[in-house]
Amino acid sequence: MRLDGKVCVITGAAGGIGSAAATRFTQEGARVVGVDLRSHDVGELALQADVTDEDQVRGVYARAREELGFIDVLFNNAGISPGDDSSALDTSLEAWDRVQAANLRSVFLCCKHGIPHLLQNNPPGGSVINTASFVAVMGAATSQISYTASKGGVLALSRELGVEFARRGVRVNALCPGPVDTPLLRDLFSRDPEQAQRRLIHVPMGRFADASEIAAAALFLASDDSSFMTAAALLIDGGISGAYVTPV
Repeated sequence: MRLDGKVCVITGAAGGIGSAAATRFTQEGARVVGVDLRSHDVGELALQADVTDEDQVRGVYARAREELGFIDVLFNNAGISPGDDSSALDTSLEAWDRVQAANLRSVFLCCKHGIPHLLQNNPPGGSVINTASFVAVMGAATSQISYTASKGGVLALSRELGVEFARRGVRVNALCPGPVDTPLLRDLFSRDPEQAQRRLIHVPMGRFADASEIAAAALFLASDDSSFMTAAALLIDGGISGAYVTPV
C-alpha cells in the first residue's frame, strides 16, 4: 500500500504502460484518474482528453481535484511513435510537429497545469513522473528523429523542473524505458520485422520489457521509496545503455 489514499493522474492511461501503471497503482492503494485521447474505462475517474490542448489539460486537473479533493502524483505518460517519423531526411515538418506536440508539449502542459495542484496540498508536495525514453540518452541508426528529440526534451524539462521545485516539496523525475512489448511497439515492428530484430539484438537481456516492469519503476518514483530522488533519469532498458556488445 505504498500509494495508500494518494490521487494519481495518469495520461496515456489506455496504452500499455499507462494501463499497467493504473493497475499497479490501484493495487498499492491509489485512487487513479485515467486520461486518454480514446474512450476508456481506466481508473476510478476515466477522462477522455487531448493532452496537447491547453484548455483540455487544465480541465482534466480541475475535474480531478473537484471530484477527488486533491492530487498527489502526475504520471505524464501519453505519447506517440508514428510510422512517418523516421530519418531527418524523410520526416515531414507536419510529422515532426505532430510528434513534438504529443510527446513534449503534452508533458509541458501537464506540468504547467498539474504542478500548481501539488503545491496546494497541505503540506505542499507530490511526485511528477514524465515518460522519456532510453533514446533520450543515446542515438540510433534506425531513426525516429522527432520521437528521439521529443524524449530528449522531456528529459531536460524534467531535470529543470526537478531542480526548480525541489524545495517546495515537488519531485520531478524522468522515466526512461527501453523497448516495451506494448501495442505501440508491436504496431511499429509489424510494419518492419527486420527493424525489430535489429533492435532486439542490442538488448543484453535478449527480450523487450513487459509493461508491468515499467509500471513497477513508475510506482517507485510515485511513492515515498524515492523520497530523495528528483531531477533524475531512471533508465529501465534491459542494459542497452550500458552495452558495447551483447551476449551471443
